[in-house]
Amino acid sequence: MHEVQGQVVVIGAGIAGLAAAHRLLERGARVTVLEASDRVGGKLLPGEVAGARVDLGAESMLARRPEAVALAREVGLADRLRPPATATASLWTRGALRPFPKGHVMGVPGTASALAGVLSEEGLARIERDAELPRTEVGDDVAVGEYVAERLGREVVDRLLEPMLGGVYAGDAYRISMRSAVPQLFQVARTHTSLTEGVRELQAKAAAARQAGPVFMGIRGGIGTLPLAVADSVRARGGEILTRTPVTELRRTPEGGWRVGSGEREWRADAVVVAAPASVAARLLRAETPGAAAELDAVEYASMALVTLAYRREGAALPDGSGFLVPPVEGRTIKASTFASQKWGWIADENPDLIVLRTSVGRYGETEILRRDDTELVEISRHDLKAATGLDATPVDTRVTRWDDGLPQYPVGHHARVARIREHIARLPGLAVCGAPYDGVGIPACIASAYAAVDQLRGDLRGVQELTAHPVQSLHGGAGE
Repeated sequence: MHEVQGQVVVIGAGIAGLAAAHRLLERGARVTVLEASDRVGGKLLPGEVAGARVDLGAESMLARRPEAVALAREVGLADRLRPPATATASLWTRGALRPFPKGHVMGVPGTASALAGVLSEEGLARIERDAELPRTEVGDDVAVGEYVAERLGREVVDRLLEPMLGGVYAGDAYRISMRSAVPQLFQVARTHTSLTEGVRELQAKAAAARQAGPVFMGIRGGIGTLPLAVADSVRARGGEILTRTPVTELRRTPEGGWRVGSGEREWRADAVVVAAPASVAARLLRAETPGAAAELDAVEYASMALVTLAYRREGAALPDGSGFLVPPVEGRTIKASTFASQKWGWIADENPDLIVLRTSVGRYGETEILRRDDTELVEISRHDLKAATGLDATPVDTRVTRWDDGLPQYPVGHHARVARIREHIARLPGLAVCGAPYDGVGIPACIASAYAAVDQLRGDLRGVQELTAHPVQSLHGGAGE
């Protein structure tokens, strides 16, 4: 194993690319980051509505894994880390907002009674049958919705699992890989006949571990400030970050290094980290590793939009809690809402006269809704919010943020595709990939993949092997993530 020597080019300035650059500089490399858009941060985007600072992208990060919180501390944000002020969410189902059940793992209960009040009597009775059913073989991978429906019935999937997975992936539970998206449950399925028994075992282990501290963490000023702070740290350490610099060519040089082109400009590098969406990575890698490019071309994405609304507090009241999730079977347009002013105390403290909330729309395959203009998306959100909460005030400001092809999908067999991509990449010295298309879509997952990519360039494959074998589970951060 050795330090990373010489010049490294990082392609992409989302949180994965920035984390890779930050770690590379620590390891002694000279670093240039090339970003096609006009800003850093990718899906982490700070913004404003009615003068209030808010997140217009991801708004929380998993704190039970160390990577994201540790990076925030390293770049000077320790005093701005904030847990949610409330983590009590609701489920808008069967005509009412109902308390989100406790005693489950990603919507899968340990007992039928955990879902009382959310499922029908028939649905609760179907869960009880799990203990009597023969073993369900899962093989190398299985769709999480398919497996859970077979064990516990479709109502659990449609009312609980779908809205939770929809919040993380904007995907379809009946297509999503259990091995890649919910690895905890996949291990249970491989080792237990009864799913509920396995979930109870997971819950007992979690209780015995007594993990202290919040499950999720935010940052005063918004999670979108994290990549800005990492970028500042990269520059302070001598790294260069160039925005509006789309990479158009990536080729090996006869000397064994890399040539990176952007229009008329060119960089020579000893190593390259590709931290770009799958389609961009495929285009750049096609000349040198067509096998990896073909696999990356097959990665699908879901699009979504976030509608952020601000109201005068005196005329707008919301139910308690952090917000609510909406099962797709309800036939509503919005899939979730976050009561941002209630979830994040710093928003309320900075804006005592405002209530800020947001809704999310768009799931995998739902393209029609996202063709509507911003005004329509605001009106649709207001209509659903009134039906769910009674909120009938007129917002003083709104903001629609569209994330086209924002969330990579992890269908059955995703882990095998990632392993094949890495096999192809490994044949090219001085090349590594990282980011959301591989081992998890959450912020800690992206940072972990960035660190593993840097270690790979140093000749240490343990991080890559660990992530390939054990993807990072991305939990849902309450409501409206």
